Amino acid sequence: MENTASISGIELAGFTLRSCLYRGSKTLVCQGQDNTSKNSVIIKFLNQEFPTFKELARFRNQFTITQNLGCSGVLSPTAIQPWRNSYALIFDDIGAITLKDYAAAQVLSWQDVLAIAIQMADILHDLGHHRIIHKDIKPTNILIQPDSKKIYLIDFSLASRLPKESNEIQGPDSLEGTLSYLSPEQTGRMNRGIDYRTDFYGLGVTLYELLTGTLPFQSSKPIELLHCHLAKMPEAPHRINSSIPEYLSSIVLKLLAKTAEDRYQSAAGLKYDLQRCLEASVQGHDSQRFIPGECDHHDRFILPEKLYGRQNEVQRLLDAFERVAEGASECILVAGYSGIGKTVVVNEVHKPIVQRQGYFIKGKFDQFNRNIPFSAFLQAFRSLIGQLLGESDSGLKDWRERILDALGENSQVLIEVIPELEQVIGEQPSVPDLSGIAAQNRFNRLFSQFIQVFATQNHPLVIFLDDLQWVDSASLSLIQLLLDESTGHLLMIGAYRDNEVSETHPLLVAIDESSRQGAFIQTLLLEALEQIHISTLVADTLQCPKPIAAPFADIVFQKAQGNPFFTTQFLLGMHADGCIHFDTAS
Repeated sequence: MENTASISGIELAGFTLRSCLYRGSKTLVCQGQDNTSKNSVIIKFLNQEFPTFKELARFRNQFTITQNLGCSGVLSPTAIQPWRNSYALIFDDIGAITLKDYAAAQVLSWQDVLAIAIQMADILHDLGHHRIIHKDIKPTNILIQPDSKKIYLIDFSLASRLPKESNEIQGPDSLEGTLSYLSPEQTGRMNRGIDYRTDFYGLGVTLYELLTGTLPFQSSKPIELLHCHLAKMPEAPHRINSSIPEYLSSIVLKLLAKTAEDRYQSAAGLKYDLQRCLEASVQGHDSQRFIPGECDHHDRFILPEKLYGRQNEVQRLLDAFERVAEGASECILVAGYSGIGKTVVVNEVHKPIVQRQGYFIKGKFDQFNRNIPFSAFLQAFRSLIGQLLGESDSGLKDWRERILDALGENSQVLIEVIPELEQVIGEQPSVPDLSGIAAQNRFNRLFSQFIQVFATQNHPLVIFLDDLQWVDSASLSLIQLLLDESTGHLLMIGAYRDNEVSETHPLLVAIDESSRQGAFIQTLLLEALEQIHISTLVADTLQCPKPIAAPFADIVFQKAQGNPFFTTQFLLGMHADGCIHFDTAS
């Protein structure tokens, strides 16, 4: 603990600051006294002179989302006050320390960790009742009173009341949350939404660390850590520490499942298994048969996010990416009606892209902006620049040099259409004006060179262009140029509604021409799902055997005709209208 000299110059009206408990790059936590009540308090400051609006919103979120919450295991701020250009949060001083510090000061037995886990299950159950997702469960955000051993959850800066969220792909350093404790869906590379089950993963990482003394995944490279969260299973805790019962180890591994459907579905189900562990340890039945989650069920109506009936199409995409990673250049067109699941299928390539340290970028053509050339390309590469800006200074310098080597004195041409590029390569000299076909040829040539900077053996590039039925002629010309002149490690994926594209559509004409020139192009036609797939989806949704769900599944199939989007919307509508009643008591 630092002394009072370390907080000189920091003042807050109505309070006397005594010592600094924590000083980080973004926050400052001090212990002090309320001058009116004379009570001891903890004060958390936003430790930045000019915080951004996003940082201010997150800081306030800690107060607003827990205000009047009434959860005994949540330490809520009692007040928020303006401080300089930001805010200060006031907490009662309950004499607690972080679980990280507590574990560092002593050796915790697995029984100690089990007691902590049971309390955390209660807290997550209460948060689930209030429909709150914390999104940053980790030992530094969990407090423990050393004497009573009571647990409290803190820091709701990232918390949300939305039932489900989705993350866009960002650089590892720009992701919300703490990378070592991040659930696979929080990476934005999982083709899954973020819901309350993301907190179960963070709890799993925390328990794993407390039991074994090490994190389940460790790497100095953020992208490797992301890949571990997405695709690697950690070593079982009982194999690292033989004193840990295998049944407790299996609970932790279930919390760490890659997909939310394979984790615990309710905090009540988790607590039930934890208490079975406690009873078994007391009675000495360590070797009893134990199946984690055997009595676990959803406590709310949830549509599964699994892919049904698309295994072959997904495998063809994955095979194409593997060939591209080895040096090929390919184009895959995904065709099908609106709502048939084209985008969901394409997003399945995220996992191998992370493993190969590649880049996935996407843009969408707009029916009402067809007069804007290259709109989807520009949208895609703006997102790529955003990923680059999240890299380290040395990494950003490396990209700057590569881009300038490729574009030379004509860099300003691309800055004019991608202004964010200037943040990477700096200001560039103006270029001579060209008109007509000369300007388009120069742009196409430069854009092709720009793309080749990123399409390399170390970083394969996937460009996903959606709604190609509305593609403009300039973008079509660029697509053909990329297919004809690519030097490898480039996968272009395009999706279009085949019912809006005839054989004479400019898209198919251009694709045919590129195929005749030797470009490797294949088409995946997504048909409606078969009745067996809809039956499986309905049974999974209702959490019942297929024979019981079959009569209702037949109705769903007849109504939506196997269209995945219409199917899920029909189910949601039935639930919203009260036709599907989810019995939380059963």
